[in-house]
Amino acid sequence: MPGGRLTKQERQQIALGLADDLAYAQIARRLDRPTSTVTREVMRNGGPGAYRADLAQHATERRTRRRRQAVPAGGSPPAQAHADAEAVREFEETFTALFMQQGVPRIAAGVLTCLYISDAGSLTAAELVQRLQVSPASISKAITVLETHGLVSRERGEGRRERYVADGEVWYQSMAAAARSNAQIAETARQGVRLLGGDTPAGTRLESMARFLDFVGESIARAAEQAREILSTPSEPATGAATTSGEERHQAGTATSRSVV
Repeated sequence: MPGGRLTKQERQQIALGLADDLAYAQIARRLDRPTSTVTREVMRNGGPGAYRADLAQHATERRTRRRRQAVPAGGSPPAQAHADAEAVREFEETFTALFMQQGVPRIAAGVLTCLYISDAGSLTAAELVQRLQVSPASISKAITVLETHGLVSRERGEGRRERYVADGEVWYQSMAAAARSNAQIAETARQGVRLLGGDTPAGTRLESMARFLDFVGESIARAAEQAREILSTPSEPATGAATTSGEERHQAGTATSRSVV
């Protein structure tokens, strides 16, 4: 399977595939590339409705030039100094694309990724500008979006500088919101049952949907509550990781997540 950056010709093939309304997996098979590569490429360059091969190629070349020209500012070393730089960049792009698929704007998604993979666990606006190679105004706007949805919090750093922290509690809140949403849909479906009649095909269909959503919503809420402490508890040492992981998977196995925003 080929590796490395996508070529201009491959980006043109992606654009043609999107125009033909093909799934990312189908496009990836045509290119003999991982589906995640195609997904990341499309999401970071406008999404399926706005992707253009020439603009994507230009954006990639521009990012490459910025990385070569960027000079690390004095201070703390890179958070991933122990890891392969190219592999880290690929991971960042994949993680950012996944946040974008959940509805997070592009720069805000990049901010979230930087915060989650930072060894320090928090970053200043200046550090985010350096890492993402965007303007301070773009970072400020992204932080506002993330704060609105409770995805980041602020803490006081050195001097007058503020540091931004990705709030791990958001995953619990997201699960709780999913449970509430399922409950609301189930209740509305049962209103339809009462309106249309439980002995009609439509009423039967709506009642089945309501029962399904009740079960899923209750499972999500129960699993989220049981697993909540995981978000604030350090991982177990390697010797006990297998047992702990198995218990956590059993507790949270029925949970499904929805968009974080």
